[in-house]
Amino acid sequence: MAHVARTFGGLTSELTPIIEAAAAKLAITIIREPYRNDAAEMERAIDAFAAEPNGALLMTGVRPATPISDAILRQAVQHQLPTLVGSGRLVQDGLLMSYGPDPLDLVHGAASYIDRILRGAKPTELPVQFPTRIPLVINMKTAKAIGVNVPPSILVRADEVIE
Repeated sequence: MAHVARTFGGLTSELTPIIEAAAAKLAITIIREPYRNDAAEMERAIDAFAAEPNGALLMTGVRPATPISDAILRQAVQHQLPTLVGSGRLVQDGLLMSYGPDPLDLVHGAASYIDRILRGAKPTELPVQFPTRIPLVINMKTAKAIGVNVPPSILVRADEVIE
């Protein structure tokens, strides 16, 4: 049984080989779909993809509470597509799973940099910072509704499980 993952969003050149290598090991075909800023076009693309068996969506670069994220949420739930996103907020709204840096942590890091620069630090002398926390959020209501069995080994690793 072939599995297909369609990626929507700003898949950066750094992420592309990593995602494609992981997919190849798991015998998953990746179909890349460039990010479009048109909710109706996104809905048509997801409708077409949903007709294919064994599919899932991997969303990169999609922000919550936008017409695009609303369209993705509606279509993924309607078509019962397992969807992995980078924002826990979209999982709270009904998508299956997220794994990505906490936006609040990123904002706090940026605020710290701004403070240091305003106090006289040279931006070129500031250390590069990476996210320190990358939470895994799983929506079990959605998993049950779309017939996805989340293994206990994944549930135990989750930072948040929405019941």
